[in-house]
Amino acid sequence: MTNADPAEQAASGRISQLLAHPAVKIVLPLLIVGITLFVLHDLSAKVRWSDVKTDLAASSWRSILLAICATVVSFCGLSFYDVFAVRSVAKGQVPDRVAAFAGGAGTAVSNLLGFSYLTGTAVRYRIYASLGVDLGRVGGIIATSWVAFWLGLTLVLGVLMLAHPAGLSAVLPLSGRMETLIGLCVIAALVALLVWLARAPRSMRVGGFSVPLPGLKLALALMGVAVIDLMGAATTLYFLAPADLSQNFVFFFVVYMIAIGLGILSHSPGGLGVFEATMIAGLGASGRSDMLAALLVYRLIYSVMPFLVAVIALAVTWALTQRTAIMETSGWAYRLVRPLVPVAASGVALLAGSILLISGTLPSDAARLGVLRDILPLSFIEASHLAGSVAGLLLIVISRGLYRKLHRAWAIAMVLMAVGMAASIFKGLDWEEAVGMGLTLGLLGAFRSAFYRANTASVFRLNGVWIISILALLAAIFWIGLFAYSHVEYRDALLWQFAVDANASRFLRASVVVALILVGIVLNSLLNRHTAVTQKQPIPDVVRQLIAQSDDTEAQLDLLGDKAFLVAQDNSAYLAYCDTGGSLITRGEPVGDETAGRKLIWQLREQADRAGKRCAFYAVSPRYLATYLDLGLSILKIGEVARVSLQGFSLDGSAKKDFRYAHNKAAREGYEFAIIPKAEVPGVLAELRGISNAWMASKQGDEKAFSLGYFDDAYLANFDHAVLRHTETGRIVAFANLFQGAYKHELSLDLMRYDPEGPKFAMDALFGALMLWGAAQGFHWFSLGAAPFSGIESGELSSLWNRIGGFIYDHGEHFYHFEGLRSFKQKFDPTWTPNYLASPGGLAAPKILYEVNVLISGGIKGLIG
Repeated sequence: MTNADPAEQAASGRISQLLAHPAVKIVLPLLIVGITLFVLHDLSAKVRWSDVKTDLAASSWRSILLAICATVVSFCGLSFYDVFAVRSVAKGQVPDRVAAFAGGAGTAVSNLLGFSYLTGTAVRYRIYASLGVDLGRVGGIIATSWVAFWLGLTLVLGVLMLAHPAGLSAVLPLSGRMETLIGLCVIAALVALLVWLARAPRSMRVGGFSVPLPGLKLALALMGVAVIDLMGAATTLYFLAPADLSQNFVFFFVVYMIAIGLGILSHSPGGLGVFEATMIAGLGASGRSDMLAALLVYRLIYSVMPFLVAVIALAVTWALTQRTAIMETSGWAYRLVRPLVPVAASGVALLAGSILLISGTLPSDAARLGVLRDILPLSFIEASHLAGSVAGLLLIVISRGLYRKLHRAWAIAMVLMAVGMAASIFKGLDWEEAVGMGLTLGLLGAFRSAFYRANTASVFRLNGVWIISILALLAAIFWIGLFAYSHVEYRDALLWQFAVDANASRFLRASVVVALILVGIVLNSLLNRHTAVTQKQPIPDVVRQLIAQSDDTEAQLDLLGDKAFLVAQDNSAYLAYCDTGGSLITRGEPVGDETAGRKLIWQLREQADRAGKRCAFYAVSPRYLATYLDLGLSILKIGEVARVSLQGFSLDGSAKKDFRYAHNKAAREGYEFAIIPKAEVPGVLAELRGISNAWMASKQGDEKAFSLGYFDDAYLANFDHAVLRHTETGRIVAFANLFQGAYKHELSLDLMRYDPEGPKFAMDALFGALMLWGAAQGFHWFSLGAAPFSGIESGELSSLWNRIGGFIYDHGEHFYHFEGLRSFKQKFDPTWTPNYLASPGGLAAPKILYEVNVLISGGIKGLIG
């Protein structure tokens, strides 16, 4: 293989960086949606809604039946993706029926919601993880399924190019010889891959995990089901499309795959609008009402019908497992459906909201409106129409809260569906729509027990991905309204026209109100982000007592007042944590009785789960590792803690010569070491603050928090202080507040600051004298604190996290002296104890570490400063 030109490599790198930029990820979907709306408007300019309704009524039942059969075939293929992938990666861990259900039902639910935020990948991950499959194997199952899809697509395109049938050249403007050559290369590459897989067991690395690759037979089976899936999906629409537009299946298939790809990129739920525009443009169906009717029927058959089947099956299974759970007989069925319930309920709300909005954009039946006119005043009909559209928007927004299992979201969704059901009747006697709302109300009611979280944040707050997706969905629905009233000439007076037959006016008014509400929701979401809870917290007396009884000096950091506390019912233990808005993160592990401590760990995890937040335990020892693993958390090593034995401690030896020199020089120049009892500390706080301020100014940094102390009068008043002062003037030049563990088990310090204008040896002299004093007082250990990323093995076979940690330790000296800090502590020949982070796995760990950084330093800027 020849090396690429350096300029080309640089250009390629710049393009990759550009495509990965967050702005591009936002602008690209919006650009696709914008172009799609323009194309749809242009393509359907000569089509009337009445023509589409006529074509819908004239749809062939034979074509519909064939399309349903093709959909069943496609979903069989989708189910077997997971069956064969599980056999390859996690053989024996998941029954075939469970894998088939995960593949089929998961895809049916996610197809309706789109690929932007609730994808089949996320659903499958939840299902397999809930059944005890570890993260590496779950990633392998998902990766194998995606590889199967692309292998199947490559095989189909390779065969098509090799055969170069009529119609392919219209999509791929290549000569017949070039098509054949490319097809041969593609097929040859696939054959080479299959031979390579057949010769010996193969594996690949995904992140830090080794994933076994399928053998020859399994690879062929995966390619086969991929072909079945692709052909079944494309054939569903092929049977429904007008005959003169679907004569050449090859051309039709290629256009279909392009439409699917653009729909994925758009972030629009289900690719709504984008898929339709691509199919119309690709098939040359501009102005064809029968093609629009075919696309609508396709949506109902391939997206809505499997979704409803999956949700009804989930509701029945959920109800049965809830009953058997009481009798303690629920098994794999409960574990299987539990991860799918929130995403299914979210889909129910999204579908119901979309139906209400689409219904509000389309003209009402004139005969039914005439009946209502004789019963209800016009103002009531107008208000019902507006209420239905607003309820539809809020149901779409609230679907995110249902996905997060929030009880308030479920309660609000139930109310909104009831409002939508009533509005369907009173705005136009849409009894079919009202019955649908009633059924969705029943489905959502069946899932009630799945929504137990009590997050205090607004359920109408959205993140960036949801905002883009909802905007794309509403844009497509708004276009439907414009299309339905394309024959109505727009004028300002339309907004203020009130009449029973003024459907266009009601559509415009509802659109304006919906847009204004959505703008408010988006602004609220962007301006009111989650923030860490940093205000002062009261410290219960029982916490002070447990800290005084603890031999772990790190527990005394909990006197900072920046943490909340969970206290055992019998007051035998407590757990300190901070709420970042998205996570509950502890500083250290429980203090007190170990059995009570385990219960507190579970209690915090359950509290976080009810609030819809992550839970993590930062800077913990190996003491509770088994409990963290039982919680399903991942254990990441984040460094080591150094402790020096004070039994027979002295400053002798070459490693401690700097401290011995400073100690002796301080004595010669008239400085003495002293301990100020905490009762006398308030009298010297003003002088200590002056030293602290000068020290902070010289460091050009800010005070830290959470796992490091900061200068605060109330906090420092809890401790004795070690000082270095001049014997004649009494001037203090350095100080440190002391952490003294119970039973003189351990001695440590927190703030250690000196006057920059004082003697340069002050810090070393104070440090050396303090350790000598601790040895003389009978303390067993002196804690030197943690060395971040120290002791992390980062070899070729290490996990991804270890390799990242090792890289930071080796190359992060410019920002933080990792190696220098460890070398300094190593001078005292300490005992090193591992320090861990217990957190959810996957991408949650980097988020947790960033939130910890925010708690300690206020963000990246504070850390660097």
